[in-house]
Amino acid sequence: MTTLPDATLAKPIARPDHLRAVLLYAGMAALIAVTGAAMGWNYALTVVNMGLISAIMALGVNLQWGFAGLFNVGVMGFVALGGLATVLVATPPQPEAWSAGGLRVIAGLALGALTVVALVVLRGRMTAGRGRALALVVVGVLGFLAARWVLDPGVLAVEAVNPSVSGNLGGLGLPVLLAWPAGGLLAAGAAWIIGKTALGLRSDYLAIATLGIAEIILAVMKNEDWLARGVKNVVGLPAPVPQEIALQTDPAFVARAASLGLSAVDASTLWVKVLYLGLFAVVLAGLLLLAQLALKSPWGRMMRAIRDNEVAAEAMGKDVTARHLQIFVLGSALCGIAGAMMVTLDGQLTPGSYQPLRYTFLIWVMVIVGGSGNNWGAVLGGFLIWWLWVIVEPVGNALFGALATVLPPDSPIASHLQDASAHMRLLTMGLVLLLMLRFSPRGLIPER
Repeated sequence: MTTLPDATLAKPIARPDHLRAVLLYAGMAALIAVTGAAMGWNYALTVVNMGLISAIMALGVNLQWGFAGLFNVGVMGFVALGGLATVLVATPPQPEAWSAGGLRVIAGLALGALTVVALVVLRGRMTAGRGRALALVVVGVLGFLAARWVLDPGVLAVEAVNPSVSGNLGGLGLPVLLAWPAGGLLAAGAAWIIGKTALGLRSDYLAIATLGIAEIILAVMKNEDWLARGVKNVVGLPAPVPQEIALQTDPAFVARAASLGLSAVDASTLWVKVLYLGLFAVVLAGLLLLAQLALKSPWGRMMRAIRDNEVAAEAMGKDVTARHLQIFVLGSALCGIAGAMMVTLDGQLTPGSYQPLRYTFLIWVMVIVGGSGNNWGAVLGGFLIWWLWVIVEPVGNALFGALATVLPPDSPIASHLQDASAHMRLLTMGLVLLLMLRFSPRGLIPER
């Protein structure tokens, strides 16, 4: 007869996966510390702040892919919408532009929205056939022409008002911190519209649709100057923390910096980055907590069941399409929040900087390397991959520069090495991805 061990003698032991996560996060902290010691703490804090934002983006993609298996490659579009929300919420309104054509712009947009609603209602209430097709064409064409007839003169009038510095309607002039949840709401609304039309597609078609829609969003932001100045960019966005210039002119701050042996410029730059770090860390901690609670809830178990076997989940009475739409909206909202935070950190909105390589491919690498389906893994991947992305190029320049010194000045190899340093980021990302897929396909911190 087998006897059970005495429960009082059992000692709690750490799970191997928990110990692994702790060690990996400690290693990431060591990399940041080495970066600060070697390249300056100003540089290290910049890496950490962008790492926090990247971790939120990776967390959003992990919700979609790791929880539900949705292959969304339109991350760039939702991040850009978050940046647009910062402009629409935090910048002051332009009274001259509103008086010149603001009401016509709003009326034109309203007519366009009403046309879309009318098309949806007609399609739902009329029976299929030539009559419905003809009615849809007539309503669509007339609605489009009416909307453009109202909208175009208003747009021209708005963009003609002081185009060198504004040429847009401006925003609501609210505190910039309100733009962060607004960015999530704007991205979530766009995700709901996209999901209602695209989530019924197969995974590869869903990827194509989301990528195309992201490009459409970016094209609108670049070309509609009345909205956010297009490619002329919006600079000087409000900040939630004191500005460096204000700190440098504060006698108390200057005296405090001098007591620490720092100049006012260095101290102000470091202090502002530390304040941003605190804000971003609070947001990430809150979102991570909510994601963990969702993962361990019945809802999270249901989402993973749908991911693993949609047919079986549907046979058990689960509405797969509705749940996919739900998780698609939530993940996109996180990307929108991260996009608003990033624009706030930069202090400017530059639509031309949104590239799929950085805001889609790189985020996916973060999720894959960190561990798909594991929230802690996604956060770790966000920090690690962003650190590699920013550190590889200067390290590559230094390494190739050292190699070039031992070669003849006119050597073609030396010139080739100097040109190749700019491509070290892409080479490193590809190499890291290949190595992870070969030796640890489930990521650094796999899903339990």
